Amino acid sequence: MTTESKLPVTKFKLDLTSIIFIVCSIVLFSALYLQDYINLFNTWNTREEYSHGFLIPVLSVFFLWQNKNELSKIPFTGSIFGLFILAFGLLLFFLGKLATLNVIIQYSMLVSITGLLFSFTGFKSHKYLWVPLFFLIFMIPLPPFLYNNLSQKLQLISSELGVAVTRAFGISVYLEGNVIDLGTYKLQVVDACSGLRYLFPLMSFGFICAYLFNAPFWQRAAIFFSTIPVTVLMNSFRIGVIGVLVDRWGTEHAEGFLHDFEGWVIFMACVAILFAEMWLLNKFFSKKKRPLQEVFGLEFPETEKHTGPIKVRKIPKTFVVSLVLLMAAALMSVNLENREEIIPERTTLINFPERLDDWGGKHGHLEEVYLKTLGGEGMTDHIITDYASDAGDKINLYVAYYESQRAGGSIHSPRSCIPGGGWIIKGVTQVPLEGVLVDGKPAMVNRVEIMKGDYKQLVYYWFQQRGRSITNEYQLKWFLFWDSLTQHRSDGALLRLTTSILPNESWEEGDKRLIKFSHALGNKLDGYIPE
Repeated sequence: MTTESKLPVTKFKLDLTSIIFIVCSIVLFSALYLQDYINLFNTWNTREEYSHGFLIPVLSVFFLWQNKNELSKIPFTGSIFGLFILAFGLLLFFLGKLATLNVIIQYSMLVSITGLLFSFTGFKSHKYLWVPLFFLIFMIPLPPFLYNNLSQKLQLISSELGVAVTRAFGISVYLEGNVIDLGTYKLQVVDACSGLRYLFPLMSFGFICAYLFNAPFWQRAAIFFSTIPVTVLMNSFRIGVIGVLVDRWGTEHAEGFLHDFEGWVIFMACVAILFAEMWLLNKFFSKKKRPLQEVFGLEFPETEKHTGPIKVRKIPKTFVVSLVLLMAAALMSVNLENREEIIPERTTLINFPERLDDWGGKHGHLEEVYLKTLGGEGMTDHIITDYASDAGDKINLYVAYYESQRAGGSIHSPRSCIPGGGWIIKGVTQVPLEGVLVDGKPAMVNRVEIMKGDYKQLVYYWFQQRGRSITNEYQLKWFLFWDSLTQHRSDGALLRLTTSILPNESWEEGDKRLIKFSHALGNKLDGYIPE
């Protein structure tokens, strides 16, 4: 009989040189992404649905620390593939900067962190790093257009299910879009009631539960993905209960402290449902019956008494190259911020005529609160004018001009802000606007049908930038990136025409009004919006 001797395990430790290199990488990375850290912090601080973002990096570091004993036994050789990941992340960073897309910059941060780590550790450590890295995704806000579209759909779903709950209590209620009519009082399921304030934090918590749940993968996946229907159903139940409370005891249950308190109760109920799911899965599907506290719980790394050899970690060459890449990116970023941008000459919009053929109006201005919402910090000039024709037709003209979209703000797409105003988008198509010529061709515009309860509006909007009429938001950002790079220009404008559709009118009659006004508008904006 022979006994297999167990060889002592080698552990690795960091020396002073390694620590200095790591600190340098943190300083360089922080310098490169400093403004984007600040933007993220502001989002977490001002928007409730992302307020959990403060905890995400802390928990990610905790998950990494949990695996410190296993990581200490791996020789870090670095990976050249990590360099490619870092280079791709830095490329995304500059693309986001030139196209003024914060979401690309924020995701580039995650890609760059991943590349930097793997350039130091190599891919042998991937099974200990992927969870802390993937978890960081939950701290990044959704792109505005995706957020608003998701919010709009959830508002409608929650409204329908909420009305079903209210009717189950024998209350007569009428639903029009996202407006719940109780007869004496109308409840509007606004953006804040869509359920996203529950969904994002609950998905983050669900991921933690799935990670800590010592069970087969399908059970973990079930826990995580169940956060979506749980959020929708519980938010709908909350809306239905609010309808019952308002009907029985008054409107104070739909606002103020009671409204917020009800929200916290529902969120904690969602958390309780996740724990109940784990208990049920463990009870009925686990082969080995164990108490839930054994199956689910935080594990802290044990203090090991190491008797084997200890080696000093060497700095991988790939990590040294990654520091060079970060330093070069930081210098390029400074040059990018300080580069001279061409600001074309133009006439201010306040001089735009208030009389266009048989259409007359008076220029107005957006209030400060709306300017901030629409990226007003970067807006150079704007007009908002209600025109009326001699025949009584009414059109609203809105023009927002940005001489530079590099700093402060960029053009805000109506497709993002329309749902935020409680309007439901019924249809979007692209049509040529014969009356307005851009670069000698009819401007292509987005034709949008929107509704809010019984009110209907028809909207034409387009982006006019450096001799182009653009309808696609992605194409808009591409040309902004390209022209910033090749022409040193980022100026452009948003133009929007809006008309109300009266109860006895069709959408086509709104089209006729807008087309008629576009012929009066013609090329009168030339000089106000440079080519």
